Amino acid sequence: MPIQCIPLPDNVDYNKQSIAVPGTKQPGQTAVYGLVDTNAPGILKTLPEIFNNGYALNPDARLLGHRPLLSKTPLKFGPYVWQTYRQVDVRRRRIGSALHRMFSTGELKAADLDVVGIWSQNRPEWQLVELALHAYGKVGVSLYDTLGRDSVGEEHSINHAQLSIIFTTPDHIAPLLRLAAKIPDLKVIVSFDLLDDEVRKVLSSWAETLGIRIIHLNEIEHYGEEHLIEPLPASPDQVASLCYTSGTTNRPKGAILTHGNLATAAYSNMFGIIFPPSCCVISYLPLAHIYERICELTMIATGGCIGYFSGDPLRLMDDAQALKPHFFPSVPRVLNRVYQAAMTAGNVPGVKGAIFRTALQTKLDRLHKTGVKTHALWDALVFRKIRAVLGGNISLLVTGSAPISGEVVDFFKIAFGCDVAEGMRHALSVYGMTENCGICTHTIDGDATGGGTIGAPQPIIEIKLVDLPSMNYTSEDRPNPRGELCVRGSPCFQGYYKDEKTTQETLKDGWIHTGDVAEIDHCGRFKIIDRVKNIMKLSQGEYVALEKVENIYGASPIIQQIFVHGDSLQSYLIAVVVPDPLVLAPVVSAILGTKVDPANNLALAEAVKDPRVIQEVVNLLNAEARRNKLAGFECVKRIYVTMDPFTIEENTLTPTLKLRRRDAYAKFKKEIDALYALGEPTDGVSSKL
Repeated sequence: MPIQCIPLPDNVDYNKQSIAVPGTKQPGQTAVYGLVDTNAPGILKTLPEIFNNGYALNPDARLLGHRPLLSKTPLKFGPYVWQTYRQVDVRRRRIGSALHRMFSTGELKAADLDVVGIWSQNRPEWQLVELALHAYGKVGVSLYDTLGRDSVGEEHSINHAQLSIIFTTPDHIAPLLRLAAKIPDLKVIVSFDLLDDEVRKVLSSWAETLGIRIIHLNEIEHYGEEHLIEPLPASPDQVASLCYTSGTTNRPKGAILTHGNLATAAYSNMFGIIFPPSCCVISYLPLAHIYERICELTMIATGGCIGYFSGDPLRLMDDAQALKPHFFPSVPRVLNRVYQAAMTAGNVPGVKGAIFRTALQTKLDRLHKTGVKTHALWDALVFRKIRAVLGGNISLLVTGSAPISGEVVDFFKIAFGCDVAEGMRHALSVYGMTENCGICTHTIDGDATGGGTIGAPQPIIEIKLVDLPSMNYTSEDRPNPRGELCVRGSPCFQGYYKDEKTTQETLKDGWIHTGDVAEIDHCGRFKIIDRVKNIMKLSQGEYVALEKVENIYGASPIIQQIFVHGDSLQSYLIAVVVPDPLVLAPVVSAILGTKVDPANNLALAEAVKDPRVIQEVVNLLNAEARRNKLAGFECVKRIYVTMDPFTIEENTLTPTLKLRRRDAYAKFKKEIDALYALGEPTDGVSSKL
C-alpha cells in the first residue's frame, strides 16, 4: 500500500516541541535534539520509490502542468495543460533508456559518475529528465538558469562535473557553443524545444566544427523507445545528484547527494502536514536549488501535481491565479513584497483603512492567544481579496532560504488561513541548506507563538548547538542555550565533489556545521540569531554580524534591498538602501505634493536624491533599529539611497537572492568611500552623502 502524509496527533503539546535526548550532553555543546530512525516501516529510501508511491496513489492523476504560449505580441498564455503520472512514466522510461544506452555504447563518456546536466528555467521537461535520471542510475547536475552573464558559474560546474551531455532550452545553445573551447567534455546538447529548421541547420553546423551534436528531446525519446529497458535498481547510498551551491564567493561547490539523502528528505516533509487531495504546487523558485526540488519531490511522493510558472517572475501572480495552487513555497523576498503591498493597500486613511486595521488586529490577537487563524466576518470582508492574489486556494505557504520576521509570518497565517472548509491552513517557516537537502526544522501549525522561530527538528534529523566562545554564545547561556547549529541525519550530504578540504571544514565528526548561530527556547524550538561568518570587527574592537543587521533593517516596509558595509579601519557602519517602490511612492508623493506612480522609476530615482525623502528613509531605519534594540555600534550611521537594485544578472545577487558582498561593494565603492570620507555623524543615521 502506498503511504500518505502522517498528521500530527490531536493533543500536540506546543510547550514541548522537542526535548534533549538523555545522556547526550557534552562539555562545550548542548544535548542532541531530534530523532533518527531510518528503519521505520514504510520509509521511502530511494527516488524511484518516491515516484512509485505517488504513481500508486492514482496513475491517472495530474502530475506536470504548464501554460502554453498563445502569442508573443501581445504576450498571452493559455490555461494549464497537464501530463498524468502514467504519461510521465512512459516518457521517463524512454529518456532514461536512451541515456543508459548512450553511456553504455561510449557515445557519452563518464569519469567516475554518469553525469547529465540540465540548464533551464523551471518547466515540465526539467522534472521529466530528472525523474529519468533517478530511474536509470544517472547523476543529475543542475545549472542555475539565472547565473551571471559572464558564465563563470556555468563553466566551472560543467568542467568540475565533466558533463558530456546537457539538456537545455534554445536560448542556451549558442552560449554553450561559445564556451565549447573551455568545456571540452561536452559532446551532446539536447534542446527541450523544437528548433526551426534553418536555426537548427546553422547551430548544428557550428556545433559539428566543435565536435558537439545537437538533438531534440523528442529524438532522445524515440531513440529510447527503440532501446527500451526496465528501470534499474537503486540503493540509498547511490549518488543521485551533484547540487552546486550558488556560491556567494563566485565558486560553486558540488554537494554530493544520494538517493537516500533526497528521498528521506522528501519523506520527512510528509510528517505533520496534511495536503488536500490532488494538492497542487506552483513551481517558480529555481529548480537548481535544493529547496524547490525537495518541495516538488514531496508533491510527487504524495500524489500531487506541479504547475510551472510561465517563466517571467513579473507574471507570477497571473500564473497563480490561473493555477489556483494549494502549496506556495516561497522566500522572504517574495513574501515581504506581497506583505508590504497588502499593508500599503489596506492601511489607508478613512473608513477603509480603519476596517483593515481592525480586522488585522482582531485576527492577530486571536492568533496569539489561541492559535486560531479564522474569523467569519473579517475573512469574508477583508482577507478574501488578499487570498485571491495567489489564486484563492492556498493551503500551505512555506518560507525558507533566509530569515523572515515573525510579524510577516503571522500576517500570512491570518491572511491565508481563513476557510477551514477548504482544508487545514498552514504558514510555516522552514530551515535547511543544500548540504542537508533543505531539511532540518520547521514550525508547527497551530503554534500561537512560533512566529520568528524556525521550529523544532524534522523527523530523521538530529540537532545540537556548539559553543562559540569568541562570539559569547555558549550552551550554558540563560535563559536559552546558544551556539552554532550543527545537524546530522539521513538527508545530510556525503561531502563536496572533488573538494576534500572544504568537506572536512563543514563535516566534523559526522555533523554538518551550518555557520548559523541559534538558540533553543523553552518550547524546544530553534531560532536563528546570528551568523558565524560575515562577522567584521570595527576599529574600536566591536564585532558586528552584518547579515543580522541587514535582516533587522530589512524588516522595514520601506526596504526592498539593503547592503550593510563595515570597514575595520572605521568605527561605524554604512548602508546602501534600495527602497520598495510601492512603499516609497506614497512617501515621495506626500513630500513633493504631487502624485508619483510606483512604476515611474525615473521620477523615484530623482526623488531619492531629495534630502527630505532621504530623511524620511532615515527616520524609518532609526525606528526599526530602536524597535529591535540594536546596540549603538550595530546601527547604520550613513546611507546611500538608490533605485538601482542588486541583481542576479550583474552578479551582485546569487541565484537564491543572497548578496554577493564583494560584488555589491564593488558596485557602490565610489558612493561608500564618499560616505566614509564625511566622517562619523554625532547622532543617529545621517542622510548626507
